[in-house]
Amino acid sequence: MVDISQAPQARITPVPGWPSLRGTLSEAVNIKGRGLHTGRRCQVTLHPAPAGHGVAFRRRMKKGDPVVVPASLALRLSQPLCTTLQNPEGVVIRTTEHLLAALRACDIDDVLVELDAEELPILDGSAQPWVAAILAVRRKELPVPLRFIQVLEPVEWADGPHHLQIEPAATPGFELDVTMTMKDVGQWHWQGILTPELFRREIAAARSFGRVKLAIPAMLYGLARGIPILRGAGPWCAATILGRRVIGGTRMPDEFVRHKLVDMLGDFALLGAPLLARVTALRPTHDGNYGLMTALMQKKTAWRFVEIDPESAG
Repeated sequence: MVDISQAPQARITPVPGWPSLRGTLSEAVNIKGRGLHTGRRCQVTLHPAPAGHGVAFRRRMKKGDPVVVPASLALRLSQPLCTTLQNPEGVVIRTTEHLLAALRACDIDDVLVELDAEELPILDGSAQPWVAAILAVRRKELPVPLRFIQVLEPVEWADGPHHLQIEPAATPGFELDVTMTMKDVGQWHWQGILTPELFRREIAAARSFGRVKLAIPAMLYGLARGIPILRGAGPWCAATILGRRVIGGTRMPDEFVRHKLVDMLGDFALLGAPLLARVTALRPTHDGNYGLMTALMQKKTAWRFVEIDPESAG
């Protein structure tokens, strides 16, 4: 979580497409549905929070007091096919990435996410329902500058065919160059400067996806290991690939690579501040996103905190 009490390392001119001040919700937002992996119902309420609170989850437990789990890179737990958080006491919050992406795309920096189960609802498999619910209430601007993480030096992460690199951006903003390939299905590429508005308009509706032939082995693996995997999955919440076709078709020709952008924005939100950087990714995964963020944070000379200069913002 970003510490906004400390002075920024530099001040910059406004970043096109991004606000200069932090934001929260003007009122609470309610949404419910079933989890992708547990298949269990979950009621979620997004509560406004003060500046500096960041994003945190408050899980209501069946026994005992509610437990708060911050959306922090340090609490990430490696789990199949999703981004999971676990606090030191072992309390888990599963499948956080779509909501985190929606919050970032709606310029919501401070919010308390209350839920009554361990996994957030998958809804239709995209970030769009979260975006729509958040936009249905007004964003409340907070009188505190929004802090960015500006990348100063290249950092990379690789594992077999998966490769990600982050480096300084040519112009202020968050630039992505993402390539996604699937054997016997296709290859897709997306490149551009990702702003909150562009994400809401062109990316948020892209759904999770997967092959039918891989789903059953994954579920059996989960049962053997005691890990919930895809128990709530189906064509109603994912682009389901059968052979070389998608049941019911896709929402857009390059839906799969666009959904990778949803996952990346949600995973990168665990840094606690939006990035000013260029990211090049070949076949990105949740583990790869985490690996790149960890490598970046460990190289202290590769990044710094910056804020918008109040005079230039005015």
